[in-house]
Amino acid sequence: MSLIAALVRPHIAGLEDYTPTTSLEAFSARLGIPVERLVKLDANENPYGPSPKALEALAKGANYHIYPDPDQRRLREALSSFTGQPASRIVVGNGADEIIDLLLRATLDPGDSVIDCPPTFGMYSIDTGVCAGRLVEVPRRADFSLDVDGIVAAATKTGAKLLFVASPNNPDGSRTPPEQIERLLALPLLLVVDEAYVEFAGQSLAHLSAHHENLVTLRTFSKWAGLAGLRVGYGIVHEALASFLWKIKQPYNLNVAAELAALASLDDREYLLANVARLLAERERLVAALAELPWLHAYPSQANFVLCRLRGRTAADLRETLARQGILVRYYHKPGLSDCVRISVGRPEQTDALLDALRALG
Repeated sequence: MSLIAALVRPHIAGLEDYTPTTSLEAFSARLGIPVERLVKLDANENPYGPSPKALEALAKGANYHIYPDPDQRRLREALSSFTGQPASRIVVGNGADEIIDLLLRATLDPGDSVIDCPPTFGMYSIDTGVCAGRLVEVPRRADFSLDVDGIVAAATKTGAKLLFVASPNNPDGSRTPPEQIERLLALPLLLVVDEAYVEFAGQSLAHLSAHHENLVTLRTFSKWAGLAGLRVGYGIVHEALASFLWKIKQPYNLNVAAELAALASLDDREYLLANVARLLAERERLVAALAELPWLHAYPSQANFVLCRLRGRTAADLRETLARQGILVRYYHKPGLSDCVRISVGRPEQTDALLDALRALG
């Protein structure tokens, strides 16, 4: 055994790799297609990009040589106005991913259980493993709804400390009914509701934090505000939990550029929410067109993407066929997602290119 292998914690060595999408430049080099010709519909990014005010704020930024405010006071106050929640309940992170990591590190001892409901966002299971937690899976039903009875039984049996529920869920776009969330809040665990796509779905559940200290809602600027590359997320948590998260977060976790862009985005929310409306309309056009393809089933979605299950074709082959034409989609081949592809909603011209390629396949 090498020295490094002996030093690394065994549970880290045994972790399954997370496979994210890659950059436009990397795709361009692999496919031999110029970046400007790529149709990137594989990572649920906002094709309209940031607000012009955010770009202007970044260009005019003068304090990039100074450490950022460790308390993110201005941003938390602006988020308070945006969400209707007091700033004392808002913890800002380097993407919502950082808040997931903080929650697990604050609560888990090695071997503690975390309930996950696959198929769903992969970082819940990855970060549980990093923190030496024990993952307890309660799979979603065939229609991607939660098995609430199964979750209650698993929580009772294992004494789980956390439960992750993405709503809308990634990768299918379904939303968990509020009454199910209310039932789950009665469990003696921390319920983390990931609302990364809530701006596309409607009402947030963050207001319940005032009455349930075991509720966390996660939000992000990546999707609705087009800031995926700057990594700005936040959690809305009860003050009883917020104090512990402040103890363990890195002091300068949100960089100056990200905070400037987030503040400008909140100041230009009307522009950004108009883009959200465009994407919602384009999602409905995409779903209607996909319904005309007999070899593909598109699931209803309340997010900025559509999950499709293939009939008589493999997801890997379809993904490669489209990639050779410069069209990038996400594919899956694992339990609950066998032969599925996920398509991000793009601009109308991107939808047209995708549909032309799919129709050409017969």
